[in-house]
Amino acid sequence: MDVHAPELDWLVSVDDHVIEPPNVWVDRLPARYRDVGPRMLADDTWVYEDKRMPTSGLSVTAGKRKDEFTPLPVPYSEMRPAAYDPIARVVDMDRAGILGSLCFPSFPRFCGQIFWEANDKDLALLCVRAYNDWMIDEWSGAAPGRFIPLIIIPLWDPVAAAAEIERCAGKGATAFAFSENPEPLGLPTIHDPNRYWDPVMAAAQDTQTVVCMHVGSSSTMPVISTDAPGLANLTFGAVRAAGTMLAWLFSDYFERMPGLKIALSEGNIGWMPYFIERAEQVIDKQRHWAKSVGTAFYNNEVETAQVMADLDRLDVRATIRDHIFGCFIEESSGLRSLDIIGEDNVMLETDYPHSDTTWPDCIGVAKKLLVDLPPDTQYKIQRGNAERLFRFTPAVPPRT
Repeated sequence: MDVHAPELDWLVSVDDHVIEPPNVWVDRLPARYRDVGPRMLADDTWVYEDKRMPTSGLSVTAGKRKDEFTPLPVPYSEMRPAAYDPIARVVDMDRAGILGSLCFPSFPRFCGQIFWEANDKDLALLCVRAYNDWMIDEWSGAAPGRFIPLIIIPLWDPVAAAAEIERCAGKGATAFAFSENPEPLGLPTIHDPNRYWDPVMAAAQDTQTVVCMHVGSSSTMPVISTDAPGLANLTFGAVRAAGTMLAWLFSDYFERMPGLKIALSEGNIGWMPYFIERAEQVIDKQRHWAKSVGTAFYNNEVETAQVMADLDRLDVRATIRDHIFGCFIEESSGLRSLDIIGEDNVMLETDYPHSDTTWPDCIGVAKKLLVDLPPDTQYKIQRGNAERLFRFTPAVPPRT
């Protein structure tokens, strides 16, 4: 491929965000629920059950100078319309060289935690379905070939969640948001011996729906110490994605469901080579005692009843290649270790309109990061891997 080919003038971002417009639930819930479902107050604060949730200024920094960033609440009048309007979003995407975009929710939080926490689960299920219909029909439907629909699921009911994945797959969705670690939410982990999540993951495999886990979807922030500066903890946050990768790698899901694929959204990739090599070392040195009964290890009992992969057969790099995809916004460290991660397992993000976004020069930043890679590899990372994984056929790029 010619390094100057037009195909390299565009990227597909697998992690952006939508600020939901006020009408999402009011327009879609049955009439009896419209006064109690998610709705917006006059001061642009969302209200739902006992929660009041304004929009953080760090979620809508696109177009602002860095010295204007603030975590304080911001009204819609101070946001770029592209934060909540799909047609305006496409204009900003064209400006930045973003051909396709997958958007995580804001008010529901990254995997729909707000509805898991709700008291009225009948209403919460209707809210999940209303959000998904809006995401597919209105947000993504406003500009065919420009958005990859990402849905949420009712985390409290795996059977209903599987049905929702199947329903939305029938409408064109190819991704759903899941928690990086369900345990802090009060939900079973993916290692649950009772197989709590099996209906969900089976539906994902059957419909080829990608499991997308955004950093922070456990509703937790790693803390270095009780008095560590907030920015130190923010920098440390990538360890959540590392933990997610290792949890899935050592689980038995990929053995039992070989078609399952996961994306570590906004998790970065620079840590991946180390943990891949460390996992290989641990398996080589430690797998024999780890299979034994009642072996003490740092005051924990390791039992063969644990739900985990077959350690004698676990091939770390093959598992990564077939199932796990790393996603990054702006870094070079992981790109120097593609021989370990795999050039087919890395995708780009722009994080629009959050404070980490590379907008408005997303394609320029990407090209500078990828300039030393072969053109075919650049194409894979900029868009090809995302198009393949999410079965996404983008619209014809606008003329620039």
